[in-house]
Amino acid sequence: MDSINTPLSILSFAIALAFYFFLSVRKALLILYSMLSIIICTHSYLLTDNISLSLLLLLFITTEAAISLSKKHLPFYLAINIVLSLSLTLLNNGRLLEIIIISILFSFLILKINRMADDRREQREIYDQMLGEYRKLKRMNLTAGQNARLEERTKIARDIHDSVGHRLTALIMKLEMLAIETKNPEFNTLKQMANESLEETRQAVKALKTDENEGIATVVHLIRKLEAESHLLVQFTIRQGLLSVPLSNEKSISLYRVIQEALTNAMRHAQSREVHVTLEKSATEAISFEITNTIHHATPLVYGFGLTNMKKRVEEVDGRLEVYQTDETFVVKGSMPGS
Repeated sequence: MDSINTPLSILSFAIALAFYFFLSVRKALLILYSMLSIIICTHSYLLTDNISLSLLLLLFITTEAAISLSKKHLPFYLAINIVLSLSLTLLNNGRLLEIIIISILFSFLILKINRMADDRREQREIYDQMLGEYRKLKRMNLTAGQNARLEERTKIARDIHDSVGHRLTALIMKLEMLAIETKNPEFNTLKQMANESLEETRQAVKALKTDENEGIATVVHLIRKLEAESHLLVQFTIRQGLLSVPLSNEKSISLYRVIQEALTNAMRHAQSREVHVTLEKSATEAISFEITNTIHHATPLVYGFGLTNMKKRVEEVDGRLEVYQTDETFVVKGSMPGS
């Protein structure tokens, strides 16, 4: 309403609005806020006679900048706005003393707001860090619980297999002998019941071994145990995203057997006691693996029983296996699809 050239005022408004919306990008904030202040003051000086609204706009922009700008940048921007306000007041013959007092008062409030906003940002960062640590600990606790349950289930399955299964097998053999010796049909009935009990026991053992015994975490647990038993220094690397790949029990066993055979091969034929094992997820959601160990005296590569059986086992689960050696390194490399 106070503009002497409405089209130019509308153009200035459009430019200022564009700068204002660019603030949401959160980059070069000091430059964007400074350009807004310059546009407001230039428009006020060139196109209006009343500077009151322009000073209020400067105050609004400065208050918003107190929340967005850092401690390092805000004093510079505050100084720019004070200089612009005083210059605008002098050029329009305004009340300079009142503007100075108001500027000092609002500078104190602006710095206070900035300090509060900075404290909130620090608290938010601390909260995010604590939340990340909490989630990490929660995942670790969940993994530890799953491993504990898996170990307990495996122990129970082993105990059932070794004790109950063995005793039922011995009972069936004894009943078979008694049936032959006495030719009493009741012994055949008892033997059939014992066979059914043995089959149910085997199914229970199988369920205990396979339920929750699927996935790469089981393979990692077995490799850790194998490392302790083989007295090798295994440099074990898991790439990001691998643990999320589903892996059936059959493929878990195949992967474990391949790594076991590669470690056994390194222990027998390599002079070095250090082996590098790398597992990662490929772009096709497959499990890629690589086992390397150092060799000091290279000999011609021969596919013996172990390497042949390893290759056959991987191909049975639709995977691929490649074995080769250089002058200094023996490499077992391959992949198998997840399931």
